[in-house]
Amino acid sequence: MIDGHTKIFGILGRPVTHSLSPAMHNAAFRHLGINAVYVAFPVTDLARAVAGLRGLGIGGVSVTIPFKEEVMPLLDEIEPQAAKIGAVNTVVNREGHLTGYNTDWLGAMTALTAQTSLAGEHVLILGAGGASRAIAFGIIKAGGRVSLTDVDQARAAALAKDVGAEAISQEALAQCAAAILVNASPVGMTPNVDGIPISPDLLGRFRLVMDIVYQPLTTRLLREAGQQGAATIDGLQMLIHQATAQFKLWTGQEAPAEIMAGAACAALG
Repeated sequence: MIDGHTKIFGILGRPVTHSLSPAMHNAAFRHLGINAVYVAFPVTDLARAVAGLRGLGIGGVSVTIPFKEEVMPLLDEIEPQAAKIGAVNTVVNREGHLTGYNTDWLGAMTALTAQTSLAGEHVLILGAGGASRAIAFGIIKAGGRVSLTDVDQARAAALAKDVGAEAISQEALAQCAAAILVNASPVGMTPNVDGIPISPDLLGRFRLVMDIVYQPLTTRLLREAGQQGAATIDGLQMLIHQATAQFKLWTGQEAPAEIMAGAACAALG
C-alpha cells in the first residue's frame, strides 16, 4: 500500500518507458515487505531532475542512457570506484546528500564470469558510452585486455585512454584478435530489432558473445552469433545483477535475486 510513509525510488533516463527496473524493484519491495515504490522518470532536464531528488526526498535512483556520465558533476559525492570508471548508474540520497555509484561493472562481471574466466582474455567492446566504461573497467580489473570501438572514434579513443584499453576503428574490426565480444551499444534494441552492431561475417571468430540489450531478449546479434557456434549471454543477466547491487545500496538489505529475475522475465512476457 502506498501511503504517507512510502519511500520513493526510480530511474532517470530518456527513453525509459521500456525499462524492466520498476518491475524488478517493486517485486523485491513487495517480497520483503518494504514500504517503497520504484517508478520511471523520463527526463528532459537532468539538472532539474537531480535537484528534484533532493527537494522531494527521493531515496535513490538508477541512471540510464544517456545520463550516466552527464549526471556526475551534479552530485555531491562520487564513490571512488565509480570515479575511476567515469560513469554513474546509481544514486543514493542520504538526507539531501547525493552519492553516485556504479553497479554496472559488477553486473557485467557476474554475467561474464559465470561463463568464462577473464584473466588473460582479449575482449572487444562495441560502444563507448557509460556502460562501456563500466564493462571495460571490470574486464581490465579481472586481468583481461580490452579493445573497443564506436561510430564516434574520438569518443572511443578518449574512453580507451581513460581505462587503459585499445581503441580501434570500425574498419579495423576484421583484424581484431579478440575471442569475446560485448555489445554495449543500443544497436539492436526495440524497435530497431533488425539492427546489428558488427558485420555478421565477423561473428565466427568469437567463442562468447554478450549483448547488454535486453529488449528483445534474443537480439539479432545473439541469434546470429549462436548460429555460428558462439556461446551467448543476454542482457537480462547483467541487468539483474546490477539491480541487486543497487537494491542493497538503497535498502541495506540483500536483494531477492530470484524474485527480481522472475519479475523481469514476466515483464518481458
